Amino acid sequence: MGIEAKSAIATGNGNFVIETVSLADPAEGEVLVRMKAAGLCHTDYDSLNWGKPIVMGHEGAGIIEAIGPQVEGFAVGDAVILNWATPCHTCFQCQHGNVHICEQNSPVVAGGNGYTPGHAHLEGTKWKGNPIERSFNLGTISEYALVKSSGLVKVSGENLNYASAAIVSCGVMTGYGSAVNSAKVKPGSSVVVLGCGGVGLNVIQGARIAGAGSILAIDINPAKLEWAKQFGATDTLLADKEDRGLLKTAEQVRDMYGGRGADYAFECTAIPALGAAPLAMIRNAGTAVQVSGIEEEITIDMRLFEWDKVYINPLYGASNPELDIPKLMQLYRKGDLMLDEMVTKTYGLDELGQAFDDLIAGTNAKGVILFD
Repeated sequence: MGIEAKSAIATGNGNFVIETVSLADPAEGEVLVRMKAAGLCHTDYDSLNWGKPIVMGHEGAGIIEAIGPQVEGFAVGDAVILNWATPCHTCFQCQHGNVHICEQNSPVVAGGNGYTPGHAHLEGTKWKGNPIERSFNLGTISEYALVKSSGLVKVSGENLNYASAAIVSCGVMTGYGSAVNSAKVKPGSSVVVLGCGGVGLNVIQGARIAGAGSILAIDINPAKLEWAKQFGATDTLLADKEDRGLLKTAEQVRDMYGGRGADYAFECTAIPALGAAPLAMIRNAGTAVQVSGIEEEITIDMRLFEWDKVYINPLYGASNPELDIPKLMQLYRKGDLMLDEMVTKTYGLDELGQAFDDLIAGTNAKGVILFD
């Protein structure tokens, strides 16, 4: 029978429209979710230029509306958080515990550009009578989303703030996981975070929860540095936009940490020219983490690696959503993980244009689309 859903559709040429898509009944292993909220990030804005029509959105939370055959562990009415790291549990990486880089289902590892044609289940979603892909195989900026059950994690629906739950599945997971799962920040250690947008703020939160002794936040925007202090930064440093590679800033950072640099530094700006910047801010045998997913060729002075420094480029905070999302929600309910405070503004679906304007202007820590 299927259902019609008002959705945000990227047209592939830099624009989007709000129109209706048709969703089929859930097929084997699939679930239909009535969306309650969808988080926004720069990847959603980037999807406007992916060169083909696509149902937008890859962060979200909602309520299960219908279940297809061979789906276990879920029931109609369950509150769920959607995530795009859908493991197959059988490939080499899944078998080695790296479900976030599944070789079969990952929309990033397998296909790039945020979608994998071979795993998009095009027959399930149509626009103007033609099959249409879903961003990261989800398409959360829509009244309904048809997804694999492996892309869902059940959470308690009691008093659930869906706007806060919606942001967990990408920005929060990536930032927190980069600090806790990937870098394994140690209690009492020193941490530097470059860029204090949504992901950077969650690196700060992860470092705080891990027990870091000092957390230095760096940004060119004074307002973002104020956010950083709210989320756990112990110190802030206003950078100069003209400081190439932040090398002068790196000198200040090293001086702040005994002339040798910090134990950890995280790049969260998505600016290719800053890809090597964290290496200049850590001590010998320290760890630099490139969080923002830069996918461009950059030049690195190999002397920045001297000596014994480690540089890692994790995907999705090396997270296992089935295990980590419940942990994050537990931290949230305890008051340790700040989510409500991160949602700066909410919008209706018809206000998506304004939401993108605010995203690009950097006026929100996190913007969220709410559905009736």
